[in-house]
Amino acid sequence: MEVIWKWALKNAIEHDGKALPKAVLPKVLGERPELRENIRGLMEEIEKVVEEVNSLSLEEQKERLRGIAPELLEKKEVKKELPELPNAEKGKVVLRLPPEPSKYLHIGHAIGFYINYLYAKKYDGKLILRFEDTNPTKVKEEYYEGIRKDLRKIGIKWDEEVIMSERLKLYYGYAEKLIEEGHAYVCTCEEEVIRKNRWEREECKCRFRSIEENMDLWKRMHEELYPGEAILRLRGDMRSDDAAMRDPTLFRIITDEHPLQGKKYRVWPTYDFAVSIEDGLSVTHVLRSSEFLARTNLQNHLRSLLGLRNPTIIHYSRINIIGFVTKGREIRKLISEGKISGWDDPRLVTIRAILRRGIHPKTIERLAKEVGLSLAQTNLEWDMIAGINREMIDDLANRYFFVPDPVRIEVKGAPKVTAKLKLHPNHPERGLRVIKTKGVFYIPKEEARPGLIRLKDLYNVELKKEREGLVGYYAGKEISKEVKKIQWVTEENVEVKVLVPDGLKLREVKGLGEKGMEKLRKGEIIQMERFGFGRVDERKPLTIIFGHR
Repeated sequence: MEVIWKWALKNAIEHDGKALPKAVLPKVLGERPELRENIRGLMEEIEKVVEEVNSLSLEEQKERLRGIAPELLEKKEVKKELPELPNAEKGKVVLRLPPEPSKYLHIGHAIGFYINYLYAKKYDGKLILRFEDTNPTKVKEEYYEGIRKDLRKIGIKWDEEVIMSERLKLYYGYAEKLIEEGHAYVCTCEEEVIRKNRWEREECKCRFRSIEENMDLWKRMHEELYPGEAILRLRGDMRSDDAAMRDPTLFRIITDEHPLQGKKYRVWPTYDFAVSIEDGLSVTHVLRSSEFLARTNLQNHLRSLLGLRNPTIIHYSRINIIGFVTKGREIRKLISEGKISGWDDPRLVTIRAILRRGIHPKTIERLAKEVGLSLAQTNLEWDMIAGINREMIDDLANRYFFVPDPVRIEVKGAPKVTAKLKLHPNHPERGLRVIKTKGVFYIPKEEARPGLIRLKDLYNVELKKEREGLVGYYAGKEISKEVKKIQWVTEENVEVKVLVPDGLKLREVKGLGEKGMEKLRKGEIIQMERFGFGRVDERKPLTIIFGHR
């Protein structure tokens, strides 16, 4: 029934080559409501068609749909653009990318950074790459250059770089201004007491020290006091409903060696203090995820006390990556336990890992536009990333045959044929893959069973189980849409290993590729017909990391 075929094909194309009977049913009934009279029979028919549709490659599904309902393949392009920024003037907008160099960035960071980058371009503005490295216990030298490289690889350019640990004297000056004006004090209470007082909204005795005493203790923090003996706190409002305003810490003593500053400094600003100053001095618009929403009142209050301008602050939804480990401490643990190979392991969604899987930078740009400045919760699944990436790389990726778990088949009565296959169906100018055939083939193990098959772009073969095993018989060249097309290689082939990420598992699929795959370059993205897209990770032995179908 054509109506079932067209909606099953449409559903499969939209969902990584796999249709779902329950999703096809309402579409069929929408077009043919009279079929409701026999829902059970209809569902059985849909299940049969879906099984057949799902056995086709994505290319074959598109080909079939083009033949029966080409209008369903036409994409109504809705160009999603970022909304206008408030208080933005062409040429005067300044934004920032604020990584902490304590880990490599993942796709969630990349999307947020792309939002800032796109706005900087939109307004002919300035973009600052700002390393927020004021906690020596967390930052490592390797991440500075690693982050720069990752951002360049996804096409993000910045106009200026700021390393916050190089600006501590600036922060000290602002800290002393707060002390001198009575807005900050040195607290020598034990950590447990501080926590209890903040919870119970009680002031401690340190709050009532004189300016002179506070200045003396501030100097001693730099010279002789030890971590935990003293902190500099804002004199905020201990009775505030906003917990962030209850005399937060502004500076603390940390004696760990800093990767860039060594032991030069021992008093370090907290995130809120340093960021408030940097954003107040040079940034016009702060675009950040909603997890920082609770810091806004405190940061604006600090800028007000220091005589700095408040930037326009806009929050967008935090991006949750479903099904992947993204927290730095968890990734470090997995690496130390030997469960993953490193930050670029294809089972992760760090920038370097997704690039290794063949995700195109334009996919991240598109995701940034999709997410935009919405506060609606964003749960990002791999299928969504894959769906966009497929659009980005489909035109770039040349086609090749890869046969997983190969089974050797000798085809009796087969003519010697030289197959001339397009490297890309839409780009004849890229040339042909020329393969000489002599009647001996390797086909996927899962297809090696009795019945009629078609060796894709070649001819039909009748497979029969005989005493010596499975034997093929030449069955002509006539094309029939009922006959399943499968990929194949001849005895002239190349061994291929495909690594397929699956959660924290990395499945290794061994098989054979057509001989021409020997010439593939490292980093090249290809489509293995009826298997999926992948990126060449190593040339010898030929290793491909699977991206998606």
